[in-house]
Amino acid sequence: MSITNDRRSGQGSLRLLLACLCAGLLLSAVAPGAGASTFERRPILFVHGFESAGSNFASQAMRFESNGYPPSWVMELDYDSTAAVANMSEVEKQIEEAIATLKQRTGKSQVDVLGHSEGTSVMYHYLAESAKAAEHRASVAHYANLDGQEKNPEVPTIAVWAGRCGDATCSKPERHMEGAENVTIPNATHVQTSTSAETFQQVFKFFRGKLPLHDIVAQKKVILAGKALEFPQNTGLIGDTVEVWPINSTGVRTTKAPIASIPIADGSEGGGTWGPVAAKAGQRYEFALVQPTRTVHVYMEPFVRSDYAIRLLGSAAIENYTGKNPGSSGAVMIRYKEYWGNQPGENDELLVKGLNVCTATLCPWEKEVNAFFAFNWEGKEESTLNEDPVLSKPPFLQGAQVFIPGSTPPNATVSYQLSSRGGGGLRTLNIPNWEGTTSQVEIFWNDFERLSF
Repeated sequence: MSITNDRRSGQGSLRLLLACLCAGLLLSAVAPGAGASTFERRPILFVHGFESAGSNFASQAMRFESNGYPPSWVMELDYDSTAAVANMSEVEKQIEEAIATLKQRTGKSQVDVLGHSEGTSVMYHYLAESAKAAEHRASVAHYANLDGQEKNPEVPTIAVWAGRCGDATCSKPERHMEGAENVTIPNATHVQTSTSAETFQQVFKFFRGKLPLHDIVAQKKVILAGKALEFPQNTGLIGDTVEVWPINSTGVRTTKAPIASIPIADGSEGGGTWGPVAAKAGQRYEFALVQPTRTVHVYMEPFVRSDYAIRLLGSAAIENYTGKNPGSSGAVMIRYKEYWGNQPGENDELLVKGLNVCTATLCPWEKEVNAFFAFNWEGKEESTLNEDPVLSKPPFLQGAQVFIPGSTPPNATVSYQLSSRGGGGLRTLNIPNWEGTTSQVEIFWNDFERLSF
């Protein structure tokens, strides 16, 4: 994939060059220090977009950590994206606290920030419109504006744009930020632009003045941590308990007790912290979000590296809706890279018991589907793939009629599979047929297909 770069930069004249050469002694004294200051390693803060969470940054966090950043230097904000634009004061306070924490941890006077989608509007307010904007700008060395607003926030900025622009996220495909470094990622869609390796390379180079040496570097022993959040408000699921279970290839738990059981005690916005939990690379795990009346069973692909940005998402409204018909199972399949179903030769296949649910009708690339709900919304024992009238309305979500018999306790295995347009072969997660009125299933697919650029 090629990268288009239209950075606007001045060109020195011969007279200026000669003057600089004459002042070479002075320049040699100041240039090295200035360069080190400009491109030194600084802590990283990520601000997500609408209907999202800090897990949107998990792959990029692993890439920064694979290139020398300690995990404590990387932080993801979790805020209520449904209320942020109407009331910026709460998220502004969260950003201030996050930056203060990173500066205290690292001893650095400035941080580097990435904002995606609505997060770029949040960051623009923080850096350019807030009553404390000048103070805020003094703490931000570099800023990455990922497929969002076009106004320059008056700090050194790289603006990264999706080569494909759907109606849900922008008014025109050709976007540009005056006075910034502008980069377009060809053939990438909105959320993909925030998670791709191509974006990471460009942002890392802007932050550090050089390309990264590594993509995601695998580890044998991994640490897992994150937050349990009520989606999309992103408040901590206080009163719930996170259980971590090792499972086998059929999704069955292999121990009599979980390897970790962590009560959630912080219900604030951006709260819900759990972990760290020591784990093994290549081992499959179930994360059970145990609630008073229901359990959310979360499954992910085997971990290749420590992940501190795991988000276990609960949503009472969605759970009540998708679990309304007894005797049925189902799942929401999430990937922070849009599912495409209407691009022959570039489509994703999302299979439930062998049935491809990512059709041209349900997954047009323009809808930018990141979360696909396969469940029995029609209340019938038939997989019609009819579009759900509720979950199909919000951006990034899609739902379709898929009937899977469910049982308590489970009495069968359901095969969920992904064949990604990025390659990597057919990926499979086998999961028990949890009955939907008392149990819900979340599947998170990796948004990357390989571990090297």
